[in-house]
Amino acid sequence: MPRYVDPEQRKNDIIDATFEAIAEGGFPQLTVRSLAKRLGGSSTLVTHYFPNRDALLSAMTDRVLSDAESKSAELLEIADPHDRLHAVLEWFLPNTPESLMVERVRVVLVAHIATEPVVADMSARMEPGMRGLMRQALAEFVDPAELEGMVDLLRAWTSGVVLSAVEHPDLWTPERQAAALDRFLSSFELPLSRSAAGAPAVNR
Repeated sequence: MPRYVDPEQRKNDIIDATFEAIAEGGFPQLTVRSLAKRLGGSSTLVTHYFPNRDALLSAMTDRVLSDAESKSAELLEIADPHDRLHAVLEWFLPNTPESLMVERVRVVLVAHIATEPVVADMSARMEPGMRGLMRQALAEFVDPAELEGMVDLLRAWTSGVVLSAVEHPDLWTPERQAAALDRFLSSFELPLSRSAAGAPAVNR
């Protein structure tokens, strides 16, 4: 009797292997055949679930966005606005082996945005969610007219740390990233915005 294989688990195994393959060998080396070899099977092991490389990348994006949606909801439930902002920015940092691998893959793929439509689509789908989470985390600190500029600043800072950690993981340890985040947030004051604080009291 054939051994039962959970389809969802097999899909997850294939997506995991796709992340690992890109992180280790780069995007051009990712093929259905090489991925099947990594998984210890034939090409049909992969194509039964994902017919081609574009389908693999779309599935990767779906997973990242699904995980991000769940984590974003959790972060936005933090009551204290300062703690919430700190937690949101900390989540963007590649301070675990898993998050470092994901960011390494994302950095590798960026070089192919102009030539691979599926990669351009991946980037286009991810960026609004990233900015949206930062926007919500900042909303209580920044007046509406200044909000997008502050989102730009935070996005540029986190992107810089990500690239630094991908390029020099031994230098940009989790501890160094945490210290840099604390210094970054302490470098500017974030009083609650006038809109968040509410309208002035009426004179009696």
